[in-house]
Amino acid sequence: MESTEGEGIHESEHNHESLLEAQAHVYMHTFHYINSMSLKCAVELSIPDIIQNHKKPITLSQLAHALNIPESKSPHLYRLMRLLVHNGFFAKQKILNELHDQDQEGYVLKLPSKFLLKDNPSSLSSFNLTMLDQVLLRPWQFMSAWFQGTSDEVNAFETAYGKSFWDYAVEHTDLCSSFAESMAGDSRLIAEVVVREFKVVFEGLRSVVDVGGGVGVLARVIAETFPHIKCSVLELPQVVSSCQGYENLEFVAGDMFQAIPSADAVLLKWVLHDWSDEECVKILKRGREAIGSKVIIIDVVLDIKGRTYGCRDSAEMTQLMFDMQMVVDTNGKERTQNEWEKLFLEAGFTSYKIIPSFGFRSIIEVFP
Repeated sequence: MESTEGEGIHESEHNHESLLEAQAHVYMHTFHYINSMSLKCAVELSIPDIIQNHKKPITLSQLAHALNIPESKSPHLYRLMRLLVHNGFFAKQKILNELHDQDQEGYVLKLPSKFLLKDNPSSLSSFNLTMLDQVLLRPWQFMSAWFQGTSDEVNAFETAYGKSFWDYAVEHTDLCSSFAESMAGDSRLIAEVVVREFKVVFEGLRSVVDVGGGVGVLARVIAETFPHIKCSVLELPQVVSSCQGYENLEFVAGDMFQAIPSADAVLLKWVLHDWSDEECVKILKRGREAIGSKVIIIDVVLDIKGRTYGCRDSAEMTQLMFDMQMVVDTNGKERTQNEWEKLFLEAGFTSYKIIPSFGFRSIIEVFP
């Protein structure tokens, strides 16, 4: 018999429990996409909205009826909901059935699923559907080919489509619109938290330019909360062509690589992570030329100490996943504090301050 010594995993090195746990770990991460696609299915079916509109715990049969699902598929709906309950999007509550004098179970929303309600101003339902669209899933199939390729493509998106994400978005207005809408949902919550918990960041400012501010969600909240601050949104012409300003809010069509309007402060929310170090330095230099006081950055800072939010592991995993999204779709990245500091110094700034207690992102104030 041929010897198998030196092959495989030796039982003497690991007990059965650790081996089975390690095997399950591989299975779990192999099938992680099932969590994402199951959530996407729930959003497409509007399950969070149906539960919300029911006003009380909804039974499986009531949910199936609301979804117009054939009775034969009801057991499969149960299995979908079982996974989503396990993943913390829904919960089950007992319902007293007075007619039969016995309890039933009904589904209710948990806090994460409230971010999937379509009428929630901070809804992430559009973000969920956009990021899990076939257009953005396809480049992941080219990731290994891109790593080993010798061509000039800067990321797997270019390997898949032959053009950058930004050029593709300009040519496909539906993707551009859905991406802008998904970012608006994120900005609404960020704006609410910033003006409520971090007002000190805007103390002493008379004007702010929100660079790459989309349709102006964050700038509008700042303008309404601080009427003495004149707010401007600098964006590409196709983004702001139909946007309407008012008293202390205006929209400016332009290119942040060329020039940024003068103001006391320049605001960059989740912009710099999309770009390479060289491109970030260019943007920051334009910002330094424009400001009278500081640049305010809302972005990820990896490995930062002092966070006070609840689930550190979840936040760190979110940061790392966003970083891989940058690998695949752009030539940007999520940065450590040292990497941010290097950019600031190269752009001519002298000091900075990080406020880490801001979810999985941080607020960075950068001074000339």
